[in-house]
Amino acid sequence: MASTPLDDITAKVRERIKNVVKPGAKLIDIAENVEGYIYELGARPAFPLNLSTNEIAAHYTPSVNDEKVLGEKDLIKADFGIAYDGKISDNSITFDFSGEYGDLVEATEMALRRAIEEIKPGKTVGEVSKVIEAEIRGRGFKPIENLTGHKIEGLILHAGVSLPNVAVNDHYTFKVGDRFAIEPFATLPEGGGRVVDLNEVEIYSYIGDAPLRSREAKLLAKAVKEKYGPLPFAERWIAKLVPSKLLFRAALKELLQKHVFSAYPVLREVKGKVVAQTELTVVVEEDGATVVG
Repeated sequence: MASTPLDDITAKVRERIKNVVKPGAKLIDIAENVEGYIYELGARPAFPLNLSTNEIAAHYTPSVNDEKVLGEKDLIKADFGIAYDGKISDNSITFDFSGEYGDLVEATEMALRRAIEEIKPGKTVGEVSKVIEAEIRGRGFKPIENLTGHKIEGLILHAGVSLPNVAVNDHYTFKVGDRFAIEPFATLPEGGGRVVDLNEVEIYSYIGDAPLRSREAKLLAKAVKEKYGPLPFAERWIAKLVPSKLLFRAALKELLQKHVFSAYPVLREVKGKVVAQTELTVVVEEDGATVVG
């Protein structure tokens, strides 16, 4: 498959992330740098840059005034998505600054490689999920059983088919043209192998219209629907649309209660053990799966 503009943009963003994700950097500075760079390249973020450290597995993006600094011993997952020309690229890199978790990171990388080798027309989700789990467990680690890869259709990031990191009896058959994000997550052998929701939320998505009471809620709903459509967005992206912090919080609460917005809570490994993640996007072709932007 020939390289596309989305492939090229993804490669450039990956290099930018490698350059800016460093100990001592503030997470908010990393996020704004990378997200701004995606816009500079003529694309847009498919979701806020996730910068999840250590036992936080996913869905952490910095808040407006986030003061968190990346530590010299942190393990961080930089999960980034790019939307361009009606398609999405979804990718993640784990950085182990402590040097203590190289085998864990390698387990997710090799599970990803084996999954890509396994996928071809006619193969089932169940067969590929079995390969992912076997690779991670064979290296002495635990897959995260309630985090999954997913099918992508157009600008729909999660298009109704999941690719788990543990063996499942799922008979969905891969077809030519299918686009999937494959993302093995793994934790230490003493971990619980599951994630739980925290009360912290910084990422939301627009899911549908509903009658709204407050002017501020109507304003936020309209702005988000027009700018982001079905793509997830960060609270920090919209916070300044309402000048009063109190009114903003009330509007956000109303939008969640009315099921206009859906929340993505920060996810933590149930026993507080570190989690690694590696992710690439592939397209299924006649002779197998090809990594794409």
